[in-house]
Amino acid sequence: MIHLEGISKSYKIAKRQTGLRQAAKALFYREYTTIAALKDISFSINQGEIVGYIGPNGAGKSTTIKIMSGILVPDTGKCTIMGCTPWKERTSYVKNIGVVFGQRSQLWWDVPVMDSFELLKDIYKVPQQEYQTTIKLLIETLELQEIVNSPVRQLSLGQRMRCEIAASLIHSPQILFLDEPTIGLDAVSKIAVRKFIKTINKEKGVTVILTTHDMNDIEALAERVILIGKGNVLYDGHLEELRKRFGTRKTITADYSQNTSPIKMPAGAEILSYTQERLSISIDTNHTKTSDAITQLSQQVELTDVTIETQPIEDIIVKLYKEYQI
Repeated sequence: MIHLEGISKSYKIAKRQTGLRQAAKALFYREYTTIAALKDISFSINQGEIVGYIGPNGAGKSTTIKIMSGILVPDTGKCTIMGCTPWKERTSYVKNIGVVFGQRSQLWWDVPVMDSFELLKDIYKVPQQEYQTTIKLLIETLELQEIVNSPVRQLSLGQRMRCEIAASLIHSPQILFLDEPTIGLDAVSKIAVRKFIKTINKEKGVTVILTTHDMNDIEALAERVILIGKGNVLYDGHLEELRKRFGTRKTITADYSQNTSPIKMPAGAEILSYTQERLSISIDTNHTKTSDAITQLSQQVELTDVTIETQPIEDIIVKLYKEYQI
């Protein structure tokens, strides 16, 4: 459904030093620096996938999304999405995509949300019956009943983002581009948005490309991640493979009856905290099985409770960044 091959994009940025003299000089002569936002980007995405497109600030994520949505034209390379070149066939192409930019709005600021939905229906020429069916589903699923008649300017950020997602789906697109869709949202709103994305992907087969710095979004939604850094694709694979590669450490917290005797730790265990009634250790599952570690502890103390935590996804991504030195 989506195929990028050799996509590159550069920007020219004017630069000057501070000071009045330099400001006056810049009126007649400007120096420019060329920034390579994307360098030979290539990947393919199949229909119905949810792909996390991740990377640090300035890596080129938003530039890629803007090229795929037809907003920007690359310097070199090919981009084919549903048989279209986005920036060449934009009028027919945009009917099949939805785009949500976390810091940009497609809703009219001073009119009720429902009026914005109606305007978007007319822009995309959505048949009335189809619109009624779609908007009913969106309002119910995203819990917009109490806010659709309020002006956008009166909504909280979380409410507005839910409305933005609904607006991007009024014309029933086959592909949804989400650029920081949960930025600034509270926990309840994030859960509602994640649940909705899963629903439309499963029930309608909508392909979702998600860029975010919230790794919990990636973990909750995406099975596949594409890591970009300094304009290059550095990793493209399943999230589970990342866990196997970098997330081999687990934290075991054991509660037990009061114990004053020294406890022999499992091989290679790192002590995180220790009291007479609780022990927390970190183990590398490549060298020590979780079950073996628990068994060894149970032979020394009377266990009352045991919890096992996997390594947070943020830590795994940080290790990936460090490996590629980005």
